[in-house]
Amino acid sequence: MSVRETALAALSARLGAALAVRNPAPKVLRNETVPQRLPAGGLVVVRDGETLEETPILSPLAWAVEHRAEVEVVASTGALLDALLVDIAAAIAGDRTLGGAVEWAQPGAPSFDDAEAEGAAAARAASVPVTLSFTVAGSPLA
Repeated sequence: MSVRETALAALSARLGAALAVRNPAPKVLRNETVPQRLPAGGLVVVRDGETLEETPILSPLAWAVEHRAEVEVVASTGALLDALLVDIAAAIAGDRTLGGAVEWAQPGAPSFDDAEAEGAAAARAASVPVTLSFTVAGSPLA
């Protein structure tokens, strides 16, 4: 498994474990389509995102990589959305290395939008960029 995939899987696992203690717990997915029905605890979708920067480090060859994942959060109310965003920030701040998968994880400021949910009033949604910094040996694809 590549370092990038390990980092993204660690982010998803960290958020899933941290948010599982909420009652009701939000559904945490990775790269999935947002379902038509919104779970009572909300929905968190971790998207793979894109690599922002690859900086070579010479002798031996390695690459310092900054990759930005997107964490989409959908909730039935603004208050629930805010609580989920606070919990996501706390989960990342509680373990910036995501169990050793990255050197540093940093959430950014969310962007907000309205979302449609079947059989319910318009829900609130936010997209949070999370920058994952890590080093790979040999190739940025490793």
